[in-house]
Amino acid sequence: MGDIGRRIALRRQQLGLTREEVAARAGTAPAYLQYVEDKPAAAPGTGFLLMLANALETTVAELRGGGADLPPGVGRAAYHPELLELDPQECRARLSTHGVGRVAVSTPHGPAIVPVNYAVVDGAVVFRTAPDAAPALAAGTEAAFEVDHIDEALSQGWSVLVVGRAEHVTDPAAIQHLADEARTGPWAGGDRELWVRIAPERITGRRIQVR
Repeated sequence: MGDIGRRIALRRQQLGLTREEVAARAGTAPAYLQYVEDKPAAAPGTGFLLMLANALETTVAELRGGGADLPPGVGRAAYHPELLELDPQECRARLSTHGVGRVAVSTPHGPAIVPVNYAVVDGAVVFRTAPDAAPALAAGTEAAFEVDHIDEALSQGWSVLVVGRAEHVTDPAAIQHLADEARTGPWAGGDRELWVRIAPERITGRRIQVR
């Protein structure tokens, strides 16, 4: 897949739409949409991207990666936004099984918030890191872990905060279990075989909804 194809497929999956449904919205053939998603050499024209962006409730700039190096949330606030509290069940549903989140740690240079690739295994947040990396400092402390999602097109999103005791996982059988259950490894690469588990003691969340 090329960059545009990956962004189209991801946005389609975020909306829970099939290729056929997106193709019908955009007035194109499902086979062509599959070609654009799957082939790195695909170079769809601006007209097609305009229809596709409308079908996916986003912008051509987003599909082309125009905001790839910008922080999320640079757009304007929507009309009539509403801030809602999420109940624990909704929080766990959004925390889901894996993704990228942020863990707060205290370092020799002061507090820091660092991103990690995480998974949820047996109800606990787990991630892999290196022994000398900042995320490893969470072990042995009451840690805070946050994950969120921003919908740039609709100026809405949600965040979930997990607070609990963080510990190194040292039992070989437990490590093997985590390795089997976690779906992705650290994007940063390198030797990151130290597992940290955060057992949730408190889970809270908020969502911005547009009426």
